[in-house]
Amino acid sequence: MLTATGLCKTYNTPQGPLQVFSNLNLTLLQGESLALMGESGCGKSTLLQLLAGLEQADAGSIQLAGQQLLQLNDHQRALFRRQHLGIVFQQLNLIPSLNVKDNLAFQARIAGNHDLTWQQTLIQRLELGRLTDRYPHQLSGGQQQRVAIGRALAVKPAVILADEPTGSLDERTGDVVMTLFLELVRDSGASLLMVTHSNRLAGLLDRRLTLHNGQLQ
Repeated sequence: MLTATGLCKTYNTPQGPLQVFSNLNLTLLQGESLALMGESGCGKSTLLQLLAGLEQADAGSIQLAGQQLLQLNDHQRALFRRQHLGIVFQQLNLIPSLNVKDNLAFQARIAGNHDLTWQQTLIQRLELGRLTDRYPHQLSGGQQQRVAIGRALAVKPAVILADEPTGSLDERTGDVVMTLFLELVRDSGASLLMVTHSNRLAGLLDRRLTLHNGQLQ
């Protein structure tokens, strides 16, 4: 479902070139869940940005759902991302002027595949039924996180990329949200690549890899 081969990424800094990856390889199978671990600053979030097509690699290839991402221009990558990727980053980026119902539907609508029945299923499973008319500022952190997860799933993506999706929540709330998240991902048949610092949460996924010195182990 997702294959990255020979990825290289270097940033120019005032101190000189900073190499993040060199010849990094990754495979994520259809329906598989994979935990990506590693110490802070090792490049986990950068890798997600590359796989999402939000940044360009210096070299290598990324194939997602049969498409070579690095062969697409910015506009084509944006269209492809809307249709095939669900993204849950640390900054939830809910739209403050839209209520819960419209935030959930936003990505699916612009991708042209909004499914009202699936949206209602997500609302029910994520326990958002009483909150659909509220706006993000009227929600708790856990409720906002559920909306972000629902928005990512609403498009029925082939792959979901999640960066510490419960990292800002207390452990109890985070466990509840994570359980719902993993259940919905598995039911949808999507593949999941999730960054986490928690060995406990990583143990809930099918497989784990650690990013160290620019390589996956």
